Amino acid sequence: MTRPETISKITALAEQAAAPAGIEIVEVELKGSGRSHLLRIYIDRPEGVTHADCELISRSVSAALDEEDPIPGSYELEVSSPGVERKLGKWQDWLRFCGKKVKIVLKEPIPQETEIAKRTQAELKSFDGIISRAENQNVTVELAGGGEVTFPVEQVDRANLKFEW
Repeated sequence: MTRPETISKITALAEQAAAPAGIEIVEVELKGSGRSHLLRIYIDRPEGVTHADCELISRSVSAALDEEDPIPGSYELEVSSPGVERKLGKWQDWLRFCGKKVKIVLKEPIPQETEIAKRTQAELKSFDGIISRAENQNVTVELAGGGEVTFPVEQVDRANLKFEW
């Protein structure tokens, strides 16, 4: 089984364990190779993640992994919250966090022809702002310095919520 296939299998097992409790699987990471691996599962729920949520997913996923055995060799399992500056990866994240502050890096800069690029005299590739709209797989962000920019979600290289300290 390839690494992506293994991660997909683990994600499916984790989602089965999490769904009855109303817990979302945000991300599954599998690090290491050979005989030793680190499996990290990030979970979330609208009201926040508790220690009991992490324990529930850890026990359920661990039992399912022991039964299915998709990871060759031994592994260490960690279950945690994605944190206050969590990644935005799924389309549902953009919908859920509308109105929240974000930091975004695009795969390609927004072309010079756009109004915002003309005003800033530069191509826009990395920026902070507030998600104002998410519809039809396009996201609109109000920029910190004024103005707004709209881009297709598949153009995002990485994006995180930005917490105000």
